[in-house]
Amino acid sequence: MKSIPVSIYEEEVRPTEAARHVAGARHLLTELRKKLGRFEDCPELQEAITKLEMALNILTAKTGGML
Repeated sequence: MKSIPVSIYEEEVRPTEAARHVAGARHLLTELRKKLGRFEDCPELQEAITKLEMALNILTAKTGGML
């Protein structure tokens, strides 16, 4: 069996792993928003969710949608 260079393996695994973390954080923040009720009272929470969505979109684009 031919071995895969570590750098190629890391390029394939890291974006997927990062995407999982970003998606998990987004989910937690979204659930927190639901528990807090009034979204307008916490603009920082909306900003955090928006930034996570942007990061997830970038990862999706960089991996060709293979997340």
